[in-house]
Amino acid sequence: MTAVADSARRIAVIGAALDLGSGRRGVDMGPSAIRYAQLSEQVSALGYSIDDHGNVDTSLAEALDEGDPEARYWVAIKATCEQLARDVVRAVEADELPLVLGGDHAIAVGSLGGLAAVHGGPGGVIWFDAHTDMNTPQTSPTGNVHGMPLAIALGLTDDPRFRSDTWPVPMLAEEHTVLIGVRSVDEGERRRLRELGVHVFTMYDIDRRGIGPIVEEALELAAGGAFMHVSLDMDVVDPEQAPGVGTPVRGGITYREAHLGMEILAKRGVVTSLEVVEVNPVLDERNATASLAVELVCSALGARIL
Repeated sequence: MTAVADSARRIAVIGAALDLGSGRRGVDMGPSAIRYAQLSEQVSALGYSIDDHGNVDTSLAEALDEGDPEARYWVAIKATCEQLARDVVRAVEADELPLVLGGDHAIAVGSLGGLAAVHGGPGGVIWFDAHTDMNTPQTSPTGNVHGMPLAIALGLTDDPRFRSDTWPVPMLAEEHTVLIGVRSVDEGERRRLRELGVHVFTMYDIDRRGIGPIVEEALELAAGGAFMHVSLDMDVVDPEQAPGVGTPVRGGITYREAHLGMEILAKRGVVTSLEVVEVNPVLDERNATASLAVELVCSALGARIL
């Protein structure tokens, strides 16, 4: 695998302006807000070459029937994720590192689907998130698909609608799946997690042990699959410092904890792809959350204080 910290790499920026998986509008503007916060300029300053692929096609909720209320708008979400998966495959085949900009976290089905397809099997992920995103249509209290991508990627549901010729299932191996920053878990997810081999570091663990040792351990746990992906939901950061997110939860990681986590990833240089999701400019304050997202991407790509 080629490391994120290899400054000779080309970065493929792929936008997925999707908000159909969320119960709140606005995250469809996340890719634009992140680009507006000078993503290309700041990443280029680190020595990377940027190839911005633009945004994959998405649909507007106003023009759609939500379909099954247990998996709202899944038909349209699937179409977007399939296109995203194909774009991820093309980026990897072109020796570009995929950097996916969301949109709500449902887009991870496309990111992970493309990675599993091009790398020939299930990989590992470090999933920074306030939530576990492991609901299924049967356990979800809302039917919002942005709460289901990990369950879909791990193959935890045999529902045929989540299958596609574009991606294999499972996309991830349980033993190489690591969640960091969790503090909001639905009861159905809690029951499922007790049965699975995934690794979950809650805010209790971070408070007790510190973010540094946890990210170091996460890198060991996530290694060994066909790829290693990092999925950064901006709601992992405390809403006082990242107010513009789709589903804020109090008590998240701090500004410096977030940067340290990304800096450790860059230092180890084993990550093969990255996505940042759930930036909601409608709820933001002077684009602060999108600007923080750009800072964290840069830290993950090797930006240093000295």
